[in-house]
Amino acid sequence: MSLLAGASALRAIGAPMAMSMAAGKSKGLCQHVIADQTSMPRLLDPSRLAPFVDPLPVPEVLRAKAGETLRITMRESAQRLHRDLPPTRLWTYGNTMPGPTIEARSGEIAHVEWINRLPQHHFLPIDHHICGAEADQPEVRGVVHVHGARVPAADDGYPTNWTVPAQSRRQTYPNKQDAAPLWYHDHTMGIERLNLYAGLFGMYLLRDEHELSLGLPDGEHELPLVLCDRLLTEDGQLYYPVSGISDAPWVPEVFGNAMLVNGALLPRLDVQARRYRFRVLNAANGRFFRLSLRGKRPFLQIGSDQGLLAAPVTQTSLFLAPGERADLVIDFAELAGGEIELFNDALPLMQFHVAAGKVNDTSRVPSVLRDVPRMPESKATHTRVLSIDEYTDCVQQPMLMLLDGKHWHDPVSEKPRLGSTEIWSLVNLTSDTHPIHLHLVRFQILDRRPFDVDQYLASKTLRYTGPAQPPPPHEAGWKDTAQVYPGMVTRYIITFEGYTGRYVWHCHLLEHASNEMMRPFEVVA
Repeated sequence: MSLLAGASALRAIGAPMAMSMAAGKSKGLCQHVIADQTSMPRLLDPSRLAPFVDPLPVPEVLRAKAGETLRITMRESAQRLHRDLPPTRLWTYGNTMPGPTIEARSGEIAHVEWINRLPQHHFLPIDHHICGAEADQPEVRGVVHVHGARVPAADDGYPTNWTVPAQSRRQTYPNKQDAAPLWYHDHTMGIERLNLYAGLFGMYLLRDEHELSLGLPDGEHELPLVLCDRLLTEDGQLYYPVSGISDAPWVPEVFGNAMLVNGALLPRLDVQARRYRFRVLNAANGRFFRLSLRGKRPFLQIGSDQGLLAAPVTQTSLFLAPGERADLVIDFAELAGGEIELFNDALPLMQFHVAAGKVNDTSRVPSVLRDVPRMPESKATHTRVLSIDEYTDCVQQPMLMLLDGKHWHDPVSEKPRLGSTEIWSLVNLTSDTHPIHLHLVRFQILDRRPFDVDQYLASKTLRYTGPAQPPPPHEAGWKDTAQVYPGMVTRYIITFEGYTGRYVWHCHLLEHASNEMMRPFEVVA
């Protein structure tokens, strides 16, 4: 995927006839471009850093108040990611990565002015061959999307509604939806992948009376855990991997070996011997996190992307895709005076240091959290079959990912009616799991079912090879981003509530979304 992984992902620019579906065979001949750059900086080995010496940073909280406007500035800043590293150059909302946590109440309108004070030039490698990042576009642009918010189209952060440095945009968030752990991030056409990698993201917690009545851990016992990964040079600076082709640096996926929690590398959180609530967000460009506690100690999952589940789910591990969120409760009561680590697979992410002594914990986790009725298929009035496609060059390196075989600028083909319910059958023809996100709406996963990929490629005929698999309990609530597995049809059932206008749906692997794996849809009256 980069020089780091053997200088793969090289592309034959301007050779569309050389592309083929990844699941099929290349047709004809193509001229494969050879890397013209072979050097890369020396990278940091995070295993050489002392673990658990830095306290977990907790982002500042900004509370939206009726009639007031929050003002948040995008700027270049510097942040120490570990005690033993120099400050890292970042682009942030406010002064930190992640940016401040915005807290809002359901039913109360919030106004935010997003002020662009970024430099005039980007410090990460722009690929001008990518749609929306052409050389005639301003090098530095920004637009903010609150992921999971039900908002009018003008306030959604449409990828082309960007501002340049010295400009600002005021956006309104009606918050007419249930309590949920939303998040905000840059969504600029063609360079979203770079802007998020630089640090432009933060959490947006929406609360309602029902959630507040449950007695869940709150206050200092409720914290965000924002996860991402980065490649760092030995002097602690961001390195974004490139293809090795000087004028076409895009790579199809980015994975770092430095795992950050709230912008810190291997932090420590001092906790009491009681329950804590953690709002977990995967803000990585491409990495999936498989979370567990040391010794596979169980924890409770009480919510997902769009708020509370119907009932708590006991977990010993959790697989979280980019863009997904999880609402977790961990009880440290039996660990007084000890420590326990949170892992990603076999690697520690952070440590919880549990104070000695008993604590009077008045929080609780009810056995019933809220009513989440399952949407029946019969409610849908329209079904769409939409493919997830990958195109490769003559040596089977990914060049392009598309949704339903269509480019960004192709005419809008999905035009659901306001208030209607549809089933979207996502047919994954690739070898990757794609987290597919729809703006504006929440949905439920109906099922996933394996199918014959070769037959679909040959005749667009869906021949299922196994039974439909309903979502596991932790995915049975309301979602806005879900994992679409390779070789399977994943069905979303969606009611298009809220507003008319043009929105987008896309893969939340940011290198994919930035290279055409994003499509507009339009909600019509």
